[in-house]
Amino acid sequence: MDKYHLGDIVRMRKLHPCGSDQWEVIRVGADFKIKCLGCGRRVMLPRSKFERAVKEIIRSGVQGVSPEGNSPS
Repeated sequence: MDKYHLGDIVRMRKLHPCGSDQWEVIRVGADFKIKCLGCGRRVMLPRSKFERAVKEIIRSGVQGVSPEGNSPS
């Protein structure tokens, strides 16, 4: 099962120049497209670079699944 999904809100290790560290995943595949939640800028990253840069998943985009991948009880 994939770790990242469309609609996930992730915290990145480095701040964006606008000061935000939260991004929404808007494309998943060999490349990831993410949107800054501070200024709306969209960026594409290769999967390997994206996975290294993510610090944590703040909110999962998949309904009914927690960021750890477990169903809520």
